[in-house]
Amino acid sequence: MVKSTVRSPDDAPAQAAPSGPRVLRETVINEARRMLILDAARSAFFELGLDGASLREIAKRAGYTPGALYSYFGSREEIYAALLGESLLRLQRSVDDATPADSAPATGERAALIALLRARVMAFFDFYREHPQDMDLGFYLFNGARPRGLTPELNQQLNGRLQATLQPIQDVLVRLGLNEAEAVIETTAIFAHTVGLLMLNNTGRIRLFGQNARDLLVRYLDPLSARVAGPA
Repeated sequence: MVKSTVRSPDDAPAQAAPSGPRVLRETVINEARRMLILDAARSAFFELGLDGASLREIAKRAGYTPGALYSYFGSREEIYAALLGESLLRLQRSVDDATPADSAPATGERAALIALLRARVMAFFDFYREHPQDMDLGFYLFNGARPRGLTPELNQQLNGRLQATLQPIQDVLVRLGLNEAEAVIETTAIFAHTVGLLMLNNTGRIRLFGQNARDLLVRYLDPLSARVAGPA
């Protein structure tokens, strides 16, 4: 008698897992949709402000229903945090990658460190000077002199990313011989001075004084460089 070749369900081969290309394709599609939402949110935040840019408005600009957005972000604040986090990451890369200009070669280790310090500070300044909307995005956090609309966890995460953008500057100061506390003080002063000049520059208020913000930052860095460089 011929044996039946019909297999029971237990004998059936396991269902094949999604193939690599399929998973990759779905990942690419999801990332593209996420970026579409972020682009829509960016334009809404810049035009309407953080308070005026509702989820409904963001969804409309992205071509989705408001409910569809929840597949990617839990709230408007999460969208904002993702935008700001991406902006701070680009800023950090600009500061990390900064190198002294070839036109001013440094002689000696300390001179090279001073040149690197100045290059990193100027990279921070130039990033926000060339991308004023990124600075506007960051300072929505300080409406009313306190973080708005963000959970403590998101706020802590974004503050950590901001500190990471300044860490390369602080690291050079430590390499120049400052202790950690002194390096923090100098980094804080650099940050405050740079942001103040950027605010004047990006709002056009610097014209009241007939000054150039970048030149004023260089002027600030000259005595700072001499002070942290130590004896020749």
